[in-house]
Amino acid sequence: MTSTWYSSRRVGETHSGHKVLVEEGTDRILGAHILGSEAGEVINLFAVAIRSGMSATDLKHMLFAYPTSGSNMTRML
Repeated sequence: MTSTWYSSRRVGETHSGHKVLVEEGTDRILGAHILGSEAGEVINLFAVAIRSGMSATDLKHMLFAYPTSGSNMTRML
C-alpha cells in the first residue's frame, strides 16, 4: 500500500497501491499495476519505459519532479 506515502496523503487518498513485475536476471520491466488517483500518469511512464526497453535500474535512477505520483516510481522498483 502506498496510502501512507506523502504523495497520497497530500491529496487525501486513503487507498492506493502498486505492483511492478521485473524479470530476474535481465532487469526487464514486464508490467505494472497501479491503484490510485494518479494511476494514469504513472502507468503511462511505465508504458514508455517498457516500450523503450529501459531497465528497472535505469528507471529507478531517473529524476522526477517531487512531490508527484511519478516521483514514486523510484520507490516502486
